[in-house]
Amino acid sequence: MSGDDWLTDTRTSYDTVAISYADQVRGAIAELRYLRAALTLLADSVRDAGGGPVADVGCGPGHVTAYLRELGVDAFGVDLSPGMINVARRDHPHVRFEVCSMTDLDLPAGSLAGILAWQSLIHIPDGDVPTILQHFHRALQSGGSLQLLFHVGEESQLMTEGYGGHPMKLYVHRRQPERVGAWLRDAGFEVEAQMLLKPNSQTPQAFLFARRSP
Repeated sequence: MSGDDWLTDTRTSYDTVAISYADQVRGAIAELRYLRAALTLLADSVRDAGGGPVADVGCGPGHVTAYLRELGVDAFGVDLSPGMINVARRDHPHVRFEVCSMTDLDLPAGSLAGILAWQSLIHIPDGDVPTILQHFHRALQSGGSLQLLFHVGEESQLMTEGYGGHPMKLYVHRRQPERVGAWLRDAGFEVEAQMLLKPNSQTPQAFLFARRSP
């Protein structure tokens, strides 16, 4: 795929499925204790460091952003897809949401206490991931927290349909935690912990918990 075609395809795909995707994931946090635990850990880390804004990058329909705010975090969401942002604003009108690509994260240096990126780096080609992690590093204050959630594996798969049978055209990149951890360290992060979800299933996922080095 040449140039930024993958960005256009990703935006169009999630615009197409925004409503059905929101319907499918709306109860995910309430049903899955490990997701709640991970968000609580991020909230505690931000508070322990003195607080501050937290960006949910690739926020989708905004349910995770809203949950962080319930935990007392000053969270806001950004997403590439205008369709997703429209749904997020509809469902969570008290929360700030903006259309923004993580490839062009225009936030002041050191302005964030934390960044959450759940299942959003999975659509980023390998060659662009280090640059995005550098954007994250720049936006975070010293000691700021970063939490990633991604699919574990070795392969990249073209997704042509999803979330109610709607047409999609985007790649899902599965990666090993060790590889993502190496990218994080190269970008100036200290990896503090990792957790695998359903490690013996066909679709394992991984959390990585990292902190911006001084």
